[in-house]
Amino acid sequence: MRPTARLRSTRSVPTFRAITALILREMETTYGRSPGGYLWAFVDPVAGIALLTLVFSLLLRSPSLGTNFALFYSTGIVVFTGYNALSGAVSSALRYSKALLQYPAVTFMDAILARFLLNLLTQMAVGALIVYGIIWFYELNPIIRWEPIMLATAMSASLAMGIGLFNCYLFLRFQVWQRIWSILNRPLFILSGIIFIPEDVGGRSAELLMINPLTHITSEMRKGFYGTYEAALVNPTYVFAWALGFGVAGMFLLSYHYQDAMNR
Repeated sequence: MRPTARLRSTRSVPTFRAITALILREMETTYGRSPGGYLWAFVDPVAGIALLTLVFSLLLRSPSLGTNFALFYSTGIVVFTGYNALSGAVSSALRYSKALLQYPAVTFMDAILARFLLNLLTQMAVGALIVYGIIWFYELNPIIRWEPIMLATAMSASLAMGIGLFNCYLFLRFQVWQRIWSILNRPLFILSGIIFIPEDVGGRSAELLMINPLTHITSEMRKGFYGTYEAALVNPTYVFAWALGFGVAGMFLLSYHYQDAMNR
């Protein structure tokens, strides 16, 4: 066994210093060098909310919940874009930090956790500022329930981590998989309960929509902002099972095969 491999095998827990250094590097390279920096993290969800609000306010008298289109769509879009950003960051973590992984002090989990933590905090801050900005701008007074909001955040983060770990290996091993994954994800914007709630369609169609774990997450998030909405179709165990399944599979593949995949 090479000395580097032996040293890495003895590290059962990634070090705080390594993760902190990687987070600072990520902040500098991802946000510090581009014009606007963190401002661009707001552009995608804000543009989506504005577009949906404009289009559907012209077509419908009111959204599926409440009377404010911007609040309704924001509570769906911030969850969806946050999940996409977080899972994408984890999926590309090893390719992003490939050069640093040659150092014995840096393990693959250091690189993954650094990107996960930074992007999780970024997306939580972005989502909170957007939603509360809408509440302030329109002078709304929603009944906020923190328990479902925190549960939706936990489900989103765990699902993003699980799928990100699984894709992290596949993106390294099969370069074409990233393109295939991008194509497979395109219908999710419509099928994740962003434009409407699953109760709108009802029956068998609602059951089919709930196969998608993201629909559970968006519904649970809206439960936190709409006091009359109980999100009866949401099953957190189902979402966490998805996250656990993909996460375990991803960790197994990375633990035993990531170096081979990195060298391809």
